[in-house]
Amino acid sequence: MHPAIQGLMTIIIGVSGCVGYFYFSNVFLDKVLFPARGVHAGRNINRANIVRPWLFLFPALAALSLYLAYPVFETLRLSLTDRKLDGAFVGLANYKQMFSEQKFWEALTNNFLWLLVVPAMSTVFGLLVAQLTDRIRWGAFAKSVIFMPMAISFVGASVIWKLVYDARPEGADQIGILNAVYIFLGGDTPQTWLTMPFWNNFFLMAVLIWIQTGFAMVILSAALRGVPEETIEAAIVDGANPFQIFFKIKMPQIMGTVVVVWTTITITVLKVFDIVFAMTNGQWETQVLANYMYDKLFRASDWGVGSSAAMIIMLLVSPILVWNVRNARKEMK
Repeated sequence: MHPAIQGLMTIIIGVSGCVGYFYFSNVFLDKVLFPARGVHAGRNINRANIVRPWLFLFPALAALSLYLAYPVFETLRLSLTDRKLDGAFVGLANYKQMFSEQKFWEALTNNFLWLLVVPAMSTVFGLLVAQLTDRIRWGAFAKSVIFMPMAISFVGASVIWKLVYDARPEGADQIGILNAVYIFLGGDTPQTWLTMPFWNNFFLMAVLIWIQTGFAMVILSAALRGVPEETIEAAIVDGANPFQIFFKIKMPQIMGTVVVVWTTITITVLKVFDIVFAMTNGQWETQVLANYMYDKLFRASDWGVGSSAAMIIMLLVSPILVWNVRNARKEMK
């Protein structure tokens, strides 16, 4: 079947299924379970109105249970079993094995290094661009260009940046921009940037910073536009310079948004996989937790240690996610 026809049929069946579900479930509720007739008509109507919201929520709750809750509990179960022993329960043995592996600690260290650099740099660059583009005529065009990497997949961005870091043999024309600039400035031999331990992590981080700066810029630009003009005008009347206006007037008022952007990027960093997988595959001391988990699950076929790594990632992400949701709810109130 042609993919276009298959996609069209999927849309038609999906939409028809949704409409059919809501129509027939309401008919069943109003006509069979709680019919609005007889001496109990009023009570049945009230009962139907109590149940009705759950009819609308049921598909979403079922999908969340199937694709989110079930995988969490199943991963926890797998982390306590051993495939080599036909799925026998082994307690915390997988966690002990994982903690004894040097690659796990390398991945954990690199993840914390990413946490220190990427959210900070992405937020700072996004805030800087948001502030500066509001002061120039072609600011909207500049924002569109800077936001463009957000439309590229992580793998696509990795391929682009792998070409930036490309190294050809000495004497050959360098197609990698970084090596071309390095040779032009007097460098002796082309550098294989992605094989330099420790520093190669920063070259990988540059890809995610490049992508996430656009996200931070859009959110922070909206926050800056929401700062009341009266406070800025009052500061100008009092003789405040642009730096004082930005750091003492604007920043305190958008700090909540800055924190939300920071924590959102932090969650992305904790789950980073595509960039490392596509550019180094975790070699040359660039391993991260998600890549370590993938190696264990699908290459070593060790579901116990792989699932244990997945649980560690979930434990690291969950507190930040919960805190983010609680803050969002407070702001809505």
